[in-house]
Amino acid sequence: MDRVKGKVALVTGGAMGFGKADALMLAKEGAKVVVTDVNETEGKKVVEEIKANGGEAIFIKQDVSKEESWKDVMGKTLKTFGKLDVLVNNAGVIVKGTIEETTLEQARWVMSVNWEGVFLGTKYGIETMKKNGAPCSIINMCSQAGIIGIPNLAVYCASKGAVKLLTKCAALSCCDAGYNIRVNNICPGYAWTPMVYNEPGAMGPDDEARKKELGAMHPIGRVAEPDDIAYNVIYLASDESTFITGSEICPDGGYTAR
Repeated sequence: MDRVKGKVALVTGGAMGFGKADALMLAKEGAKVVVTDVNETEGKKVVEEIKANGGEAIFIKQDVSKEESWKDVMGKTLKTFGKLDVLVNNAGVIVKGTIEETTLEQARWVMSVNWEGVFLGTKYGIETMKKNGAPCSIINMCSQAGIIGIPNLAVYCASKGAVKLLTKCAALSCCDAGYNIRVNNICPGYAWTPMVYNEPGAMGPDDEARKKELGAMHPIGRVAEPDDIAYNVIYLASDESTFITGSEICPDGGYTAR
């Protein structure tokens, strides 16, 4: 408990999946949490759950691909909590398909959220955090798909590969500027989240056959649960990881070790 006590954390895509788990665990460990998402109904439910458990949180509706939305979110965060210590750039989308099957329109949509959203978040996160003085952490949700190629996830892989290197550049830039801001990636394997169990052809959270099929692709023998990833967020958000920047943690069940 209290591993991030006193910190203010912002989680994009915080309504479901990884983002929801991140927000709940950050609050449990003592952070004040700003939850953002395009899904206002589910996002507000996460805030209500945090408050019901004694935490502090607010919800802000946000489209991470829009620059004005980032300015609004940062302004409201500072107005409410006075600072920003932790930013989790979690919001993301996926389109399945080989490069031949993927349209330019689909590619642009994926990149607008997965890469431009992280670019904007990192940019405005640094601008906001550099005035803080205390150790700050930007955590970008990359993917095993940002490390290896997956034929039927061509644009998703490209977007996450871009995030991986953007993170390294931003981390070095912060070091060069003397900012007390670390920037790192988390690169999960397949996890049992709505992005996976609600994809075309899947049958929802109770689709045990699909869950088993995906689990068999990981040497550890199962898919990740959202909390498996959230534990890594807590580590990078806390002062336990002050010597880590420009790097990635890969909670992928051994997927990329092969």
